[in-house]
This record gives sequence, structure tokens and C-alpha cells, in this order.
Amino acid sequence: MFTALFSEKIYFTLCRNRNKRFGIHRLLLILLCLAVFQTYCSIMLYLVLIVLFVVVVFAVVSSKPTRIPLMGAHVMVTGGSSGIGLEIAKECARRGSSISIIARNKSKLDEAKSEIEAVVDFEASGRKVICVPLDVSGDPADVKAAIQQAEEKLGPVDFLFNCAGISHAQSFQDTDPDIFGRLIKVNYLGSVYCTQAVLPGMVKRKKGRVVFTSSQAGQLGLFGYSAYSGSKFALRGMAETLQMEVKPHNIAVTMAFPPDTDTPGFHLENEGDLKPEETKLISETSGVHSATSVSKKIIEDSLNGEFMSLIGLEGFLLGNIVSGMSPCNSTMSAIIQGLMMGLFRIVGLSFLKNFDAVVAKCSKKRQTKKEK
Repeated sequence: MFTALFSEKIYFTLCRNRNKRFGIHRLLLILLCLAVFQTYCSIMLYLVLIVLFVVVVFAVVSSKPTRIPLMGAHVMVTGGSSGIGLEIAKECARRGSSISIIARNKSKLDEAKSEIEAVVDFEASGRKVICVPLDVSGDPADVKAAIQQAEEKLGPVDFLFNCAGISHAQSFQDTDPDIFGRLIKVNYLGSVYCTQAVLPGMVKRKKGRVVFTSSQAGQLGLFGYSAYSGSKFALRGMAETLQMEVKPHNIAVTMAFPPDTDTPGFHLENEGDLKPEETKLISETSGVHSATSVSKKIIEDSLNGEFMSLIGLEGFLLGNIVSGMSPCNSTMSAIIQGLMMGLFRIVGLSFLKNFDAVVAKCSKKRQTKKEK
């Protein structure tokens, strides 16, 4: 503003005196210099603001915990007999970990153990894979006792991957009330019981990683997932609280939000006629990811102490849109969220608009069928 007023004053002064001492070329040269000066000042101001922004981000972003190697670690995976859990167990085995897998079905556990042992030569390395037949949503005392037995064989748990979970897709009005309770017990309380069993040892040793496997349906409510989304949203609230409590003990909590993944559970969900057409159409917008790629991303984010594990471009956008007051120990993520939150919000609203259009179209289609 100052330079603009100053240049205007100079302009009129020079115009009055251009015939006495100044030529028109000198007038233009001075005005050009003033314009360059004004541009320079604006650029410097923007640079100063950017530097200040980055400094503030560095000051407010949480520090990362000390990295824990997978080599020689005891990795426990619930839901380890199939899907994402099995792929996590296999990848950690490749990286030198001893593995304990938990699931309800003993025969499936034995099959999974054979798959994991086929990945590396456990006998030569002195490491082991053990199976723990257990319903994680059962009696908390039974869960604690089973996990303690696994720790007696392989040592204290260093990494706990809570992957046990079930899904259910059906409209709210058609969902049996017992389904809501079942999903809360398995998806939420199952993770609570297992985490409570291993956490005292992690706190005592001042190291550990706890991973909760949520879903993109645990970041926003989607048609047909009222029971499932509710159980996954609960995980996030608990995880945010837990990470604040365990952070002083060099323990990191990671929330994984995988998209639709090619697993037995996903295929089971799509069988039959329970899953609404709206849910299928909305889910198709993000595609289906492989369990291998999803598991590798979750492992890396856990090793790096990231609170959110986001998969794919849509996962990245969604995670940043709903980040809110969630913990963040990545400077780059904090900068992106600080600069792009407004744009991300518009992108999110466009997704919701598209979902609403899908729901309206399906509703109209059903109404037309009834009238016929």
C-alpha cells in the first residue's frame, strides 16, 4: 500500500515537471523500478509468511517414537488366519520376526501357520510361529491368559496388530439389533481386550507398537454400514485416547484405514442379498486393493510411528479431510493439511454429493419397481 501511494505521488510530481528536468523515458523507468520494488516486497512477505508457517508446524507437530526393528521381535496378529492379518504375519516373518497368530478356527490357523513357515526357514533362524486358538471377543480373562501363554513361548509382544474383525452391510432398519452388539464385541472390544493384555509389558519395557485395523467406513458413514461403521468409529476414539496415554512410554498407536481389500471377509460380505445396491455402487468408486499391498503399508506406518495409515489416493484424501484433532507426527502431513484443508473439504463435499445421487437413484429405481 505504501509503495502504491508513493508511486502515485511520484507519478504526478514527475508529470508536472517532466518538461523542466525529466523526460518521459525517465518517468517510465522510475515507475518500472517502483513496480519491481513493490513485487519484490510482496514476494518477500509471502516467503516470510511461509517460513513462519513451517516454523510453527515444526513447533506443534509431535515427535516420533524411537523406531523398533522387526528383526527378532515378537509380532502378534489377531485375525491372523486370513486376509490382511495373514499377509501382515507373512511380511513380518520375512523381516525376521517370530509370529503368533490368533483366530477362532484351529484348522484355519494351522493352514495359515504352514503358509507363514513357507515364507522363510524358521528352523535355521531359530524363530517360531505359534497358533493361538481364541475368540478375542470372549472373556477378557481368557484373552489375557492365552496371550500370556504366547509370551511365555516367544517373549513379550513388541508389535500387536489388531486385525480380527467382521463386517455386515445392511440398511439400518433391516439390521437385527443383535448384529450391532456382535460387531461392537468383535471389532471394538476384541481389540480392547488384546491391547490391555499386552500393554503392561510394553509400558514396563518402554517400547511397543499397537495397531488397530479400522476401515474407510470408520472415517465416514456410508449407506448400509450403520452397524459396521459404528464399531469402527469407536476404535478411533479409543486409539486417540490411548496414544496420549502411552506416548510418554515410547509406545506408538497406529490407526489403519484400509479400503475394500481382496480378502475372504470381503467376498463373504458380498455374498447373498443383504448388501444394499447403494453400498455396492458407493464401494465401487474406490476399487479393491490387494491384501499384500495394504499389509505392507500398515507395517511401514507402524514402524514409522504414524498415527494414521492411509492407503491409496482416495485414502490419502479422506484421511486428511477427516484429520481434525487427530495426532500427527509427520511434518509433511501437517503442512499439507494446513495449506489444503479448505480444498480437501470441497473435495469431500463433492464425494458426498455423488453418494447422495447414488442413493437417490437407487431409491427411485425401487419406487418404480413397486409401482409396476
